[in-house]
Amino acid sequence: MITAKNIHKYYDNLQVLKGVDLHIKKGEIVSIVGASGAGKTTLLQILGTLDNATKTNNTSLEINNENVLKMNDKELSKFRNLHLGFIFQFHQLLPEFTALENVCIPAYIAGKDKTATEAEAEKLLTYLGLAERSQHKPNELSGGEQQRVAVARALINKPAVIFADEPSGNLDTASAENLHQLFFKLRDEFGQTFVIVTHNEDLANMADRKLVMKDGLIV
Repeated sequence: MITAKNIHKYYDNLQVLKGVDLHIKKGEIVSIVGASGAGKTTLLQILGTLDNATKTNNTSLEINNENVLKMNDKELSKFRNLHLGFIFQFHQLLPEFTALENVCIPAYIAGKDKTATEAEAEKLLTYLGLAERSQHKPNELSGGEQQRVAVARALINKPAVIFADEPSGNLDTASAENLHQLFFKLRDEFGQTFVIVTHNEDLANMADRKLVMKDGLIV
């Protein structure tokens, strides 16, 4: 599903990633842990095509059998929209839109039919226990509800991989536990692959595999 080789990242003279190799199988839930500054979020952003690795002769990144390093910006944007989903610590919902409209946005960007998209969004919100909240705006939802809307948005295009960066870091204990259980339920029912950067030891230890980063490498 994801094969990364010799991933480096420099910011000017600061080397954040020092040649990371990684292989993640389809349907696997992988957590990435480590101290602040270890390179976890930088690696997640590169794997999710939100940032570029510093090019070296033998750097490679394949996702879903596609060589993403050979794509131009337009191809990469389309690939990201259709095949990858993202969940962040802060839900990144657009405040002027309802829950339903927020969920639909990635599908609209992909040019999908409005009626079919709204029906799929309603189905996802119902699945996530938000059927009665679809017409509410983000400021009318609890933190846990907002994050579940963000999960539905990540799922709307049926992505192969979901990248999550501290997804429960802004939630209370009960909401965080519910979100963690949801990831495994989604994997079991829809076959999604999850790559999760987290400081939450409970979530990290629930994963199929826990990767520890230190000083820009997986150790």
